[in-house]
Amino acid sequence: MIEKINLNNILFLDIETVPEEENFNSLDEEMKSLWDLKTQYQRKDDFTPEEFYERAGIWAEFGKIICISVGYFTIKGDVRNFRVTSFFGEEKKILKDFNNLLNNHFNQPQHLLCGHNAKEFDIPFIARRMIINQIAIPDKLNLFGKKPWEIAHLDTLELWKFGDYKHFTSLKLLTKILGVPSPKGDIDGSQVAHVYYVEKDIDRIITYCEKDTIAVAQIFLRLRREDLLIDDEIIHV
Repeated sequence: MIEKINLNNILFLDIETVPEEENFNSLDEEMKSLWDLKTQYQRKDDFTPEEFYERAGIWAEFGKIICISVGYFTIKGDVRNFRVTSFFGEEKKILKDFNNLLNNHFNQPQHLLCGHNAKEFDIPFIARRMIINQIAIPDKLNLFGKKPWEIAHLDTLELWKFGDYKHFTSLKLLTKILGVPSPKGDIDGSQVAHVYYVEKDIDRIITYCEKDTIAVAQIFLRLRREDLLIDDEIIHV
């Protein structure tokens, strides 16, 4: 029962990713060939490998993380706050900082990670990029040998599915139907690579990522039938 989970024990998260290189021609010949093979099914005959490369950010083998935003509740008596912070910059530093956060502050059995579609995307992506960057995977992300009930991950998409594994609901749709203030600002996921590589505006991306993290926490509150966060309760650190 999610109502019994102590909100102080949950780390809410969202990541933003982009293609590892700005454009297809920056890849070496072997990576170009591997990209061609990797995306053959998704592209069919509609796109060339080069045309499809703008979507490379959704594969950990061809993309990289440019921002991880996290949020957590601090509830003392009747005072509730939600603190949000982001890791950004060079990918290896992002991953090391996130690793340190997990190992030093969210490493106990009662601690849980929560995102929207995080079990399918965010968490595996982070773990794979840690391996690629030769960073030790923290226990909360290392699922090898763990039984399903030992995996300390929550997923608002999975909670909304209620066992219907064919069902996918976007974060934007779920916030709309649950009456949560829209997390979306002036960009969406398809524009992140352009904002990063062309506009070089990481601040817009951080804002976008943090809004999604807050939205995940708001959905979780809705699923528990609790009051939504108001602006005064959200603290950016």
